[in-house]
Amino acid sequence: MDLLVGTSGFAYPHWKGSFYPRGLAANAQLGYYAERFAAVELNVTFYRMPSAAAFRGWANAVPPGFVFAVKASRYITHVRRLRDPKDPVEFLRERAGLLGEHLGPFLLQLPPDMSAEPERLADTLDAFGPARVAVEFRHASWFTPEIEALLRSKGAALCLADRHGPRTPLLRTAEWTYLRLHEGRAFMPPCYGDGALRGWVERLREAALADRGFVFFNNDHRACAVKNAARMVELLRLAETFAGSDLDVQPVLRR
Repeated sequence: MDLLVGTSGFAYPHWKGSFYPRGLAANAQLGYYAERFAAVELNVTFYRMPSAAAFRGWANAVPPGFVFAVKASRYITHVRRLRDPKDPVEFLRERAGLLGEHLGPFLLQLPPDMSAEPERLADTLDAFGPARVAVEFRHASWFTPEIEALLRSKGAALCLADRHGPRTPLLRTAEWTYLRLHEGRAFMPPCYGDGALRGWVERLREAALADRGFVFFNNDHRACAVKNAARMVELLRLAETFAGSDLDVQPVLRR
C-alpha cells in the first residue's frame, strides 16, 4: 500500500464553488471527490452511525482501489472511554464492513482529558481483531514506552497529529503510517502554507514513515483541506515517496 492522501470528510456545503461545482448534486459529491483523491476519512461515524444503505452507497460510488478510513464512534471513545468495548466495536465493524474492499483502517481519537489507560486500550484493540487501527492520543500521559510497546504488540499505528496540544512523537508502531493535519497557520488559516507541507514531507521521509499509510487533512474551512491535500500529493510525488495513483490533482482547485 502506498501513502494515500485525502481529507477528513467530503460533504461540506462550503466546498461548493471552491471544490465542488455549484450545480453538482449532493449524491454525486463522493464520486467527484474520488476521481481526484485516493482516500477519505469518514468522520460522520464519530457523531452517529450511518445506515447500512449509506455504507453500500458509498462503496458503490468510488472506483477500485479507493479507501475509506473510519473514525470510531464517540460512544466508544468519549462516552464509555474505552470501557466494555466489545459490543460497540462489533457494531462498528459490522456496519463499516459493508464498504467491502474499500474499507481501510479505523481511527480511535481519544478525548483530550483522558489520561493513559493501558488495559482499556488493550481491550479495545483486541475487540477490533485483525482490523487495522490508528490511535490519536490527546493527553501527554499516553506517550510512554509502555504504550508504544502496547501499540506495537497489537499492530496498531500511533496517529501522528499536527494540532494544538501535546506534540505527537514521530514513531512508527505498525507497518503503516497515519497522519492527521488539523490546522495550518498560513496567511489564510486554517490552510497550511507550502513551507509547512514541505516540512511534513521531510519529517515523514527522515523518520521512514512515508512509504505506506494515510495522510488526512481535517482543516475543512475555506476548502483548505482539499487544497492542501492536492498540494501534499504533488510534494510527495516530487520527493519520489508517493507511488500511488496517476490522478492529475492540479485541476481540482477552482477559483
